[in-house]
Amino acid sequence: MASLLHLDSSADSGTDSGVDGSSGAVSRGLTALFARTWQARQREAGRRYAYRYRDLAADPVPPLDGAYCALGRRVERQGFPPPDRVPALVEGAAEQRAWALTRPLVDELLAADTVLVGAPMYNYAVSALLKAWIDRVSFPGAFGRAGTAGCRLGGTRVVVVATRGGGYRPGTPGAAQDFQTPYLRAYFARQGVAPENVHVVTAEWTLAGVLPHLAGQQDAADASLAAARARLVAYAQS
Repeated sequence: MASLLHLDSSADSGTDSGVDGSSGAVSRGLTALFARTWQARQREAGRRYAYRYRDLAADPVPPLDGAYCALGRRVERQGFPPPDRVPALVEGAAEQRAWALTRPLVDELLAADTVLVGAPMYNYAVSALLKAWIDRVSFPGAFGRAGTAGCRLGGTRVVVVATRGGGYRPGTPGAAQDFQTPYLRAYFARQGVAPENVHVVTAEWTLAGVLPHLAGQQDAADASLAAARARLVAYAQS
């Protein structure tokens, strides 16, 4: 059965409004387009599917605390046992709460064969909302070791929708300030996702319709958004 985990990490809850909003609003519109197209494709093919949506702004993931760290270190000392064996290592109510907050996120990720990540740029990197999810879901031993037979994300496909208010394409002056897409590629690779299974779709100059000094980039914004839409539809149908 096909399964999709859909994450939005924009603090902006705007709608699919094209380029006349923040990069976060545009990212939500683009991830929604992928999710709708993906579900329609499953129905057309007569496939059963599972769809899970998590809005990291409406339902934020709590940041890590001492209990999470203590439990994680204990798991590491035990040789990184899988999630099913972690409860036996929990000590005290605080660690029990930390694991109760963590395990559902781990299970959601492991259950998905496609992970859709809406990742608008905030101050040259990902949002704190997405970083909190990444920190908590990356519990020691949760996904096995990358490159080994025990890696649990080896067959997972990740589609990242990376939106940004300005221009950061490779070869441009802004490229050196892009800590958004290299970080996400490195993160998912470290968790064992094959590089060829990580697809990053960017939409740039999303603030061209908002900020007067970017008005000259409106054509570039329109072209970037159109290209992003086309790529996402193609990925969702494949």
